Amino acid sequence: MVLNGVDKMLAEERFGRILNIIEEEGSAEVSELMEKLNASESTIRRDLNAMDAKGLLVKVHGGAMKKQSNYRTKDDEVELRKEQNVQQKMVIAKAAAALIKDEDVVYLDAGTTTDLMINRELNTKAMYVTNAVGHAKKLSDLGCTVYLLGGEFKGMTDAIVGEEAVCSLDKYNFTKGFFGTNGVTVKQGFTTPELKEALIKRKAMEHSKEAYLLADSSKFGEVSSVTFGRMEDGIVLTEKIPQEYKGKKNIREVGK
Repeated sequence: MVLNGVDKMLAEERFGRILNIIEEEGSAEVSELMEKLNASESTIRRDLNAMDAKGLLVKVHGGAMKKQSNYRTKDDEVELRKEQNVQQKMVIAKAAAALIKDEDVVYLDAGTTTDLMINRELNTKAMYVTNAVGHAKKLSDLGCTVYLLGGEFKGMTDAIVGEEAVCSLDKYNFTKGFFGTNGVTVKQGFTTPELKEALIKRKAMEHSKEAYLLADSSKFGEVSSVTFGRMEDGIVLTEKIPQEYKGKKNIREVGK
């Protein structure tokens, strides 16, 4: 169908508004766009098809995602992730470790940024609980009191996962919890590729008085298979807040 001048203008206006919504949230469902644009389902679906064809976004089942979003369904090997964005992670890890006080009961999630928190500057008077074998060894070497969750060992991420590990979290009440995340978006929240790890993260967050998500700026706009927390469920620590996330009250820029 060939659009006349008015229809084309209206379509371009919708395109702009759709892009703004997806840029802010990372993705959007058709029903959400219908409500926000006061448009019919057929109109929105036609717009998304056209915008996908133009390379403006990625059309997915039931909606659309940012063009640059990387939808991940599998985790990288932990040794590979240790080599990525090292300087940014170190800045975030240093700021996170500084939050730990003598009386804290701390949960340290498996992950490469949480791993960088464990050094000679870490408060060794706090009590630590972790699901990462490597974290437990490093904490013990520093002289910390540390408890390792029991359960299934996942070598790819050096993490203890599974039903036994989830159940063992019920006996703890953490003053602070520090978590890694593969993706951060307004719509999907905090995401990770693997269900078993997501269940551990979710449970530990529920038992944390204060939950901190350690996410370098490359994680914003990324989406993985499983959501383990909403944006409002924790405080995000990052070295640089992307423009579209500025103004979000629970995102802190650290290291400046």
